[in-house]
Amino acid sequence: MATRQNSTNGKPKSPRIQVVLPELICEQLTILASNESRTVSNMAKVLIQEGIKKYFEKEGESLVSLNNLNTDKFRDELEKQSVRRLKRAPQRIRYYKKSD
Repeated sequence: MATRQNSTNGKPKSPRIQVVLPELICEQLTILASNESRTVSNMAKVLIQEGIKKYFEKEGESLVSLNNLNTDKFRDELEKQSVRRLKRAPQRIRYYKKSD
């Protein structure tokens, strides 16, 4: 069963699982991750997602919602983007009341 932890701000983290792999598969996974500039954990996640998608396509079933796949794809694209720093402090927005 996957375990779910809470982050320091109290929001739940994504579920975690633990997998035991043979040395050869672990080495191959590390090489794949290195080739795609990913962490080993992220590469394992991508391969698992692809495998599940192919499995359900083969079985002709749609147990995994497309909405979740789209959300994961969107999240992955955001994670790939570089972090940009603000050039200066954000300015305050002032709201003025209309005088009667």
